[in-house]
Amino acid sequence: MSIDSVQLGDIASFIRGITFKPGDVVAPGTPGAIQCMRTKNVQANLDLSDVWAVDERFVKRPEQILEAGDLLISSANSWNLVGKCSWIPELDAPSTFGGFVTALRGDSEVVDRRYLYHWFSRRDTQAAMRSFSRQTTNIANLDIKRCLELSFPLPPLPEQKRIAAVLDQVDTLRAKRREAITLLDNLTQSVFLSMFEGVGEGWIDTTVGDLAAPGESSIRTGPFGSQLLHEEFTESGIPVLGIDNAVQNKFQWGKRRYISEEKYLQLSRYTVHPGDLLITIMGTCGRCAVVPQDIPKSINTKHLCCITLDQKNCLPEFLHAYFLMHVDSQDYLTKNTKGAVMGGLNMGLIKTLPVRLPPMEIQRSYVMRVRAVSALQDHHRTHLAVLDELFASLQQRAFSGTLWDHGGEADVA
Repeated sequence: MSIDSVQLGDIASFIRGITFKPGDVVAPGTPGAIQCMRTKNVQANLDLSDVWAVDERFVKRPEQILEAGDLLISSANSWNLVGKCSWIPELDAPSTFGGFVTALRGDSEVVDRRYLYHWFSRRDTQAAMRSFSRQTTNIANLDIKRCLELSFPLPPLPEQKRIAAVLDQVDTLRAKRREAITLLDNLTQSVFLSMFEGVGEGWIDTTVGDLAAPGESSIRTGPFGSQLLHEEFTESGIPVLGIDNAVQNKFQWGKRRYISEEKYLQLSRYTVHPGDLLITIMGTCGRCAVVPQDIPKSINTKHLCCITLDQKNCLPEFLHAYFLMHVDSQDYLTKNTKGAVMGGLNMGLIKTLPVRLPPMEIQRSYVMRVRAVSALQDHHRTHLAVLDELFASLQQRAFSGTLWDHGGEADVA
């Protein structure tokens, strides 16, 4: 089925937000105030956990009141976030929006707003809008004029509704998978707190330094930073681990960095081993990850503190959770970094971090439970990846007129 195209501006309009000063923000519920959305609220789903309020006199035009079905768009932000959008559901109170966000309002007589949302939020549209953005020193701005000239596929309204319904169904499945993964994260935390909040028989008070394996290099940082253009890095060879490998509090590969085998021979004392604990101490500090068993020969940068544990006494999965979740660990870190976001975290503080260590059989029981939860999460992530691929395929076909098979149903095979 061929689809006619129009310009985005033919079926929708951008509405600029209100302007006010930081000092004009008031507490929600203040008499004469109205809720005000901002860039922080623009997430995958509209985030209503932290909504500002301002005096309603700042709303100069009725169109600056959000309607259900509007798209709230980040229009002044860092380049990678410009164009990011949230669907506006039915809100519990009248709401407006600030000057760093923009509302896109479709003409409901000619366009289904869920269809418009799915078109606007897809990767190709987002990439096009970012390519139009005007960059200043620290911020990029949405070029509304050029966005309004974007080609928009416009089938008949009933067809738009059918397409939107199919995409909504798959999107709902994706949301449920993401929710399941989040709930399992919460379960992991609950398991830890239920097992280790108190003190039992055979527990000892020790420190991270005492739990490290024998040897001067069991707690170490690396030889240089992790900048991608570092003169020592090569196209292939021995991987170099940096902040990005631990920033999600679990080990993951990002963009690879390498040094030559010859350079590695000079730096082999910085080798990372399976089961080592990586703690970020520069940039985004205080993140923690356990090095997986299948790690290839690698070294770490100076942005990471790498700990090789004596695993006869302490399992890395336990210390990983203790560092991130135990109240004693968090109190110690907050006190010794003077309230900064781990701003003063260093190798010396990590060595002296106190640990309330349970017997090995309790640690093993915890690790077994966590691995079972992790296996479930991996299952959900695998299915989520399949759904993400399916959704992207359906989006591409939906907006090119090839969504339906000969029977008139969406071909999702």
